[in-house]
Amino acid sequence: MKRLVETVKNIWAIEELRDKILLTLGLLLIYRLGSNVVLPGINTDSLAQLQSQSSSGLLGILNAFTGGAFANASILALGIMPYISASIVIQLLGMAVPSVQKMQKEGESGRRKLNQITRLLTIGITAAQAPGYIANLMNQNVAISMPPQLFWITSIIVLVAGTVFAMWLGERITDKGIGNGISLLIMVGIIASLPQAFLQELVSKFEQEGGGLVLFVVEIAALLIVILLAVALVQAVRRVPVQYAKRASSGRALEGSMARQYIPLKVNASGVMPIIFAQAIMFIPITVLSYSGLESGNASWLVSMFSNIQGFGYNLVFAILIILFTYFYTAIQVNTNQMAEDLKRSGGFIPGIKPGKPTAEFLDTVLSRITLPGSIFLAALAVLPAFAMAADVNTQFAYFYGGTSLLIMVGVVLDTLQQIESYLLNRHYDGLMKSGKLKGRTVSAF
Repeated sequence: MKRLVETVKNIWAIEELRDKILLTLGLLLIYRLGSNVVLPGINTDSLAQLQSQSSSGLLGILNAFTGGAFANASILALGIMPYISASIVIQLLGMAVPSVQKMQKEGESGRRKLNQITRLLTIGITAAQAPGYIANLMNQNVAISMPPQLFWITSIIVLVAGTVFAMWLGERITDKGIGNGISLLIMVGIIASLPQAFLQELVSKFEQEGGGLVLFVVEIAALLIVILLAVALVQAVRRVPVQYAKRASSGRALEGSMARQYIPLKVNASGVMPIIFAQAIMFIPITVLSYSGLESGNASWLVSMFSNIQGFGYNLVFAILIILFTYFYTAIQVNTNQMAEDLKRSGGFIPGIKPGKPTAEFLDTVLSRITLPGSIFLAALAVLPAFAMAADVNTQFAYFYGGTSLLIMVGVVLDTLQQIESYLLNRHYDGLMKSGKLKGRTVSAF
């Protein structure tokens, strides 16, 4: 406790770091307040059915990412998700469109161009999603106090403006605050539902045949173990040794000296993207069948399987998709040919491997081997909430036992702590850890 107080004092003593943390907390507070501002013209007493619908399934995931704004019919109901979708589209276009690939290689100027394209695409995606959200509100018989045509127009404008505002908040946190703004907005939305889910689970355990305090302590212990496993997955790397025949030190070239470094290849280079892709794919069959009117015919078993998130069939398909998408997204994120070319240009080499193409093939082989256990581990974490539900954990609390929510929280917390650690060490203060350095990873906005 004494060390914790001392660390907080050190953080507060660094004016720049203190200002960044206060700014970040202030902008996050604004985002949370905005999540509770209801769309103009809606009677809040009629939102019970929408909130019930948003407690599970895809809508439950969207509601978790927006911190309950989706179920509250808030001005930030669509949250930052359209921006994430736009970022994914830009990343995928970078594989197939030469002009996008060129901008990705142009450095800072190219990054600014891509950011501007992402912002414009975010507005387009939000404008396309907003009518669907409003149509869902109308189907839930939400009471409105204005003419329907006026409600549609004003709500679409407000929802688009809300997403643009959330995007602006995230960018301001990234530029002026601490941590990655977009990721922090998502994490805050996820954590917002944790206290309520925790209390519901605690109360349920003290009800008749609930299991009592002992079972609740066992559940918390299991949750801590899962968090530790998620941290291990996020930070796990395979260090490939690299040697340089000539390195510069103190302005002089050290001829013939062998300076050894490492290329850190992440076991989970794809982050949470495989889970997000897999979840999107899992809802396609139900959507297609419902619109085609076949959900009650011969395909009813398919609807039943993809609707039961605790079922064996659903989780088996879900896990297989995650493994496949992990390999796919890793191939997008990690360019072994570029790594080999950069290594050759800087005069480095992997011991026992020829520079150039053999190095790229070696790195690709290593990456493929470590991606397999990483993808299986990721799939196991993704399906853990289903096992928690089967063990009589309430649905809201079970979501924190794995999946996208847990991995996002772990990754964002590690990244933010890493930045704070850097500030402390650069000002000659002790870091957050008693010994060693905090090994974090940079978490981008997907």
